[in-house]
Amino acid sequence: MKVALIGLMQSGKSTVLSAISGKEPAAMGSTDIHEQMVSVPDDRLDWLTGLYQPKKTVHATVDCMDMPGISFTDDHGRSAARKFFNDARTVEMFVVVVRAFDNPSVAAYRGSVNPARDLEELKTEMLLADLELVATRIERLEKSVHKPTKTQAREKAELELQLKLQEAIESEKPISSVIQNDLQMDLIKPLNFLTLKPMMVVVNIGEDQLEETIDLGAAAEGLKVIQMCASLESELAQLDAESRDEFMADMGLTEPASKKFVQSCYSTLGLISFLTVGKDEVRAWPIEKGTTALDAAGKIHSDIKRGFIRAETMAYDDLKDLGDEKAVKAAGKMRLEGKTYVVADGDIINFRFNV
Repeated sequence: MKVALIGLMQSGKSTVLSAISGKEPAAMGSTDIHEQMVSVPDDRLDWLTGLYQPKKTVHATVDCMDMPGISFTDDHGRSAARKFFNDARTVEMFVVVVRAFDNPSVAAYRGSVNPARDLEELKTEMLLADLELVATRIERLEKSVHKPTKTQAREKAELELQLKLQEAIESEKPISSVIQNDLQMDLIKPLNFLTLKPMMVVVNIGEDQLEETIDLGAAAEGLKVIQMCASLESELAQLDAESRDEFMADMGLTEPASKKFVQSCYSTLGLISFLTVGKDEVRAWPIEKGTTALDAAGKIHSDIKRGFIRAETMAYDDLKDLGDEKAVKAAGKMRLEGKTYVVADGDIINFRFNV
């Protein structure tokens, strides 16, 4: 799963990526896209690793892309932003980083620190980028829709929908307000509209703001918002476990904000994990909520899905409470589930199959 970190100039995106990945941040002002694979923290895997002593433990991961800083203060900046937006259309989710910290040595966007304003401006520009895409698509459809082809009916339906989308955006309404069913979503899905993707907000605060709650007002309505001091978290990520714990205790922190960041990305994407265990490997497998046992089997290997017999399933909480698999079975907590069983977060599954 790909997540794009976007934000205005000097918002601290690169420092956020450093904080969650433990890698050095990109040089200030870099115009390259920097990418890091970040593990999803999961305390369940730690406990299961202690129980099974596997040869390896594999966490779910999030592929985070740090996009160049954006500025809409001149035509050059707007043009560059449009290119960055187009590059990011294939990601599954956006994390918008807004600046709340005050640092005289780091110039503030538009001359002042105002995270609510910055978030609103970014959202508006993303909507305008989608409007440009709609206008281009309408122009192409109007030229082709009158030609008698096998796709003519579909193109007519899409043109009608795109005109409604254009009207909605020009009225400053979200694209989602127009989409009424799966068929309509299917018509526009190939266009990868920015404003239809899941979005989360990171408020980048200073060390003197750890006890504050930054109000983003209406700009953040309906969005998951977390606060982190990226500079502090980046320092924490460079330390060994013992030093990190001491540092956090001194700062009054119970856990790294980076952990909350990655887990929030995971949940915003609508993902859960099922688990597999054994002496060879303990592993978390990311799936969408509502995934059936049959499709979950396919995440591991297509042969397992093809030869699916049943899913031997137990809940992580039951295993932890009872201590081992033998006790889980004795308590009647081990279940045999069929193809249509909807997998729950934390299910530990052993797939029975025959190819």
